[in-house]
Amino acid sequence: MKITVIGTGYVGLVTGTCLAEVGNDVLCLDLDQSKIDTLNSGGIPIHEPGLLEMVQRNVAAGRLHFTTSIEESVAFGTIQFIAVGTPPDEDGSADLQYVTAAARNIGRYMTEYKVIVDKSTVPVGTADKVSAAVTEELVIRDAVIPFAVVSNPEFLKEGAAVEDFMRPDRIVIGTEDARAITLMRDIYAQFNRNHDRIVTMDVRSAELTKYAANAMLATRISFMNELAMLADKLGADIEQVRLGIGADPRIGFHFLYPGCGYGGSCFPKDVQALIKTADENAVNLKVLRAVEDANEAQKRVLLDKITARFGTDLRGKNFALWGLSFKPNTDDMRAASSRVLIEGLWALGATVTAYDPVAMQESKRIYGADVRLIYTESPMSALKEADALAIVTEWKEFRVPNFAAIKAALKTPAIFDGRNLYIPSHVHEHGIEYYAIGRR
Repeated sequence: MKITVIGTGYVGLVTGTCLAEVGNDVLCLDLDQSKIDTLNSGGIPIHEPGLLEMVQRNVAAGRLHFTTSIEESVAFGTIQFIAVGTPPDEDGSADLQYVTAAARNIGRYMTEYKVIVDKSTVPVGTADKVSAAVTEELVIRDAVIPFAVVSNPEFLKEGAAVEDFMRPDRIVIGTEDARAITLMRDIYAQFNRNHDRIVTMDVRSAELTKYAANAMLATRISFMNELAMLADKLGADIEQVRLGIGADPRIGFHFLYPGCGYGGSCFPKDVQALIKTADENAVNLKVLRAVEDANEAQKRVLLDKITARFGTDLRGKNFALWGLSFKPNTDDMRAASSRVLIEGLWALGATVTAYDPVAMQESKRIYGADVRLIYTESPMSALKEADALAIVTEWKEFRVPNFAAIKAALKTPAIFDGRNLYIPSHVHEHGIEYYAIGRR
């Protein structure tokens, strides 16, 4: 099957590459010439485990192609996946300008039946806007060409996106068009062999499903973070609480890990967008407002712990920082807790020496050559001349450190752990102060 994917970000590039991996002929469109140049030269513009090798393999096999030509991309695939960005507007709503622009381009150049698939995370009602945009372009051309619009939300985790696409736990297809459903089932047949993972529904329900899923996961995280704060006050251990409640099969263990707040391109944006959608329909989502408020507060927890220990005048002090990305296995720093901590320490007069396995280049893009932020090539070298260590990303290489070397390197042997990586008693045995999230 010939498939066009519009957009080569996390969703678009992973979608296109994985569809090519199972034998489809895929053309990916992006109007950013530098991205296409990178892809055509054998690289990828993002960090995602396993993706580079899969891209190179499918390009070599002649199944995966890249272009900046809109007309070529519309002509190529019967199936047109829209996987462009939907950044938040100032009021928290999703900005659909790139989605509707992609739809208009399809309407402007299509000459035969197309299935237009909304893969981007979009508010309820977007399929109607996509359909209207295509129809308007067809009317301008005085053309009558059939098409269908499908909502097929992605459920990909950054850092595990390839695995999630190749082995999905569900495939949501939102449309009532029988022909489109048949074509979508054909596309996903190779990902659906063990048992039927496809869930078909109306398009608005499919659009809401994506937001509901992310909002639920964000709610679990904020709930555990608030419990962790209470555990700190009560002298309880949130890790023991997590084990106790997670053993209940009605609750389970997923997304019950407290920390210094969630970030990335999905949870913060999707929670805000769902709240905005509810506001527009005169519904007050009190729980989600609390989830968002709790998360914003949680991102300041490490800074609060640092100031409780060192005071609010941090001039002349330097803090080592392990981790910059919002989670492991990605270089994404959008809404990352590291940014709140870095900027908070700067505001109090401190400097930061940071290490991250893959996100330091992204940090340099964000902060430029700010002399208050220094980068090192290893976790231990970040500790040199540091007053204390803060951890905000749970990279595997941070899990079993040399505590004796950490104590020797730090001016004050103190670790502020935003991801609860260590057993408190084990850290204390090495003579290191340990400030975690809800740990006794």
